[in-house]
Amino acid sequence: MLLRRLLTAVVLLLLAGLGGCASYFHQTFMNPDRARLGAEVNGNEVWRHLPPARQRVVVAVYKFRDQTGQYKPQANGSSFSTAVTQGATTVLLRALEESQWFDPIERENLGNLLNERKIIRSTRDEYAQQTGQRQPNLPPLLFAGIILEGGIISYDSNILTGGAGLRYFGAGASGQYRQDRVTVYLRAISTNTGKILKTVYTSKTILSQQVDASLFQFVAFKRLLETETGFTYNEPSEMAVKEAIEKSVQALIYEGLLSRIWTSTDTAATRGLPMQAYLREKDENLAYDPLGRQTNYRRRPLGVGFNGAVQLYQGDFALPQYRAAGEATLRYRLGDGYFSTFLNAGRGTLAAGPQGQYFTQHFNYAEAGLLACLFPYDRFSPYLWVGAGASAKGFSNFSDANNLVPHAVAGIGGEFLVTPRLGINVGIDNHFYLSDRIDQVVQGRYNDYYWGGRLGVIFYLGKGNSENFYKK
Repeated sequence: MLLRRLLTAVVLLLLAGLGGCASYFHQTFMNPDRARLGAEVNGNEVWRHLPPARQRVVVAVYKFRDQTGQYKPQANGSSFSTAVTQGATTVLLRALEESQWFDPIERENLGNLLNERKIIRSTRDEYAQQTGQRQPNLPPLLFAGIILEGGIISYDSNILTGGAGLRYFGAGASGQYRQDRVTVYLRAISTNTGKILKTVYTSKTILSQQVDASLFQFVAFKRLLETETGFTYNEPSEMAVKEAIEKSVQALIYEGLLSRIWTSTDTAATRGLPMQAYLREKDENLAYDPLGRQTNYRRRPLGVGFNGAVQLYQGDFALPQYRAAGEATLRYRLGDGYFSTFLNAGRGTLAAGPQGQYFTQHFNYAEAGLLACLFPYDRFSPYLWVGAGASAKGFSNFSDANNLVPHAVAGIGGEFLVTPRLGINVGIDNHFYLSDRIDQVVQGRYNDYYWGGRLGVIFYLGKGNSENFYKK
């Protein structure tokens, strides 16, 4: 018994800790890591896709710093550490250098540069007086044709939070996540006229997540087993700022090409694949809400589907039985995207008693109604639907009014889009008959009804934007 419980505990902890295995394997106990080169988000891949510059532009960056004034959020107390780096100017200068489009010049600590040049002049003058040899003058400082201004203008914490957990008899696991966001603005200013040539802005989310598992259980008399494990991952805010700044430099280059502020050696740069990808990204960006969720309808207007179902009769006979059914469905989305009309037609069976001895009834049915898709912009969406229809008992058709039994229907389910045109849906529903004669017995206060569980596929027809379908 003890061995079995110990094995159960080990299995639970292994299953719960799968997500944290990588964290444990990368730890170096009692052996600190040595200094290494700074991590790159995308390496040089970010810059390889840029068109080559015809001539580098000399730019000056005086100040590009944190303008939010925010401190790190804490659950208890206050922190005097800033939420984002205060060295964004250095990050921007490196991004400008890596882009191969700009020659940044030192302006952040201009006083130090000027003082050093004064020292050089003074030293040369003294040397010339002592030796009588004239020393060459210092070359003039470069001046910039464009000044880059801006900064980190927003740090939004906890824009999305969530989590889930499960605990059963002292064993459980849970997970939590939090998403922050940093926003960067960058503008180019002409030093000749002071005109703002172009302004761009980018944002980057910062993810934090925590996973833990624990076990608290008596494995024997006076023997208590208690164990726990877990890990926490916080995406470095400095890397998020770096990625956002690099993205803003790329956007500024493309916008400058479109506005002819600067040119490329590639005469087709404004029509090339990198530019087309940037313009496509700008268009797609219009279809995202402030939380980064896509706001384009993922489902096309018209859908045709087929469902398999299991039905459970609830009526005047005892021992209800499960029976299979099948149906075809047709949907058409209304204008706002949340609601669709549907038309179902199918065939099923209701039965009661062992082997259906008490009651067995085959029937055809047709129904129509309204379906509400709660998350039309997401690949997975729960839905609600209500409607009304009629069932024809036996193999008769709907033209025989004596065999028609009207019913109301309501259901709930979910649908997941595998591809832009193919969805899988699952749900449960209740068909409530408006008369008590579906089983040919009128008895009790309530009419006959049945529960249905269905699983099926739906094929969407019509035009739709599928380029960014797999994006979140």
